[in-house]
Amino acid sequence: MIDLVIPSRRKDLGGFEVGRVLPFPTHRMVGPFIFLDHMGPADFPPGQGIDVRPHPHIGLSTVTYLFEGEIFHRDSLGSALPIRPGEVNWMTAGSGIVHSERTTPDQLLAPRRMHGLQAWVALPDEAEETDPAFDHYGPDALPTYEHAGLWARLIAGTAFGAEAQVKTHSPLFYIHWALEPGAQAALPSGHAERAAFVVEGEVEVDGRVLRAGEMAVFSKASQPVLTARTQATVAAIGGEPVGPRHIWWNLVSSSQDRIEQAKADWAAGRMKLPPGDDQEFIPLPEDPPKPQPEPMS
Repeated sequence: MIDLVIPSRRKDLGGFEVGRVLPFPTHRMVGPFIFLDHMGPADFPPGQGIDVRPHPHIGLSTVTYLFEGEIFHRDSLGSALPIRPGEVNWMTAGSGIVHSERTTPDQLLAPRRMHGLQAWVALPDEAEETDPAFDHYGPDALPTYEHAGLWARLIAGTAFGAEAQVKTHSPLFYIHWALEPGAQAALPSGHAERAAFVVEGEVEVDGRVLRAGEMAVFSKASQPVLTARTQATVAAIGGEPVGPRHIWWNLVSSSQDRIEQAKADWAAGRMKLPPGDDQEFIPLPEDPPKPQPEPMS
């Protein structure tokens, strides 16, 4: 039933640690999901917060989802707004977009906790060079379900006959589960690839215990059911593969030549910076990248 268990690896994003789940050396993608970071939970004292300078993306959609805290998003399209728990920021890079993620000055005045997930969804071939776009969705756009100690929110895609209002480019699902001890959650069927990441707590599936920071990748024919051993938070992802993808820094493409072009464009300053946040940016890393703090999606 379980093909692989992937442990998250701690990654420093410049004063803020995340647990990186995807890409994994032996399993780079789950459906179209090519990147998954678990942010926190992290407690910031006054004066400290998220401070990710403008950086570029191509060939993907970034998905930000928070359990706690707030991040202010700006991008080269002129989008400028905070994201809070239960909301979704879905930014489609397509042919190219630049964005930043910050803690606003008013938020820096008090202690705060940050906890959430950042995912990248690789775009299918026909959409890789689509026009960039940014969409923000409130909780009302995301179907929820509650029964027998299980609470679920469909963050994006389709599952169990429900569909989130989030605009996607290929078949997928992305679910937030909150389980009381003993509660059960089944993975949706009808998707070629599926996985479940334990954000908090412990769950059991097919006789194996999964702990916080672990992701199980399931075989296609299986019908996994997760049982919570403790109070638990789980993210379930999956969908149809979009084909092999190159990934370098923040750039994703089916073509290595396209990545080289994007690298050249960023190095030469040909990509527009976000209005209101155009006084600094993250320089192009050396090639090949050396170990260093990396930007979030």
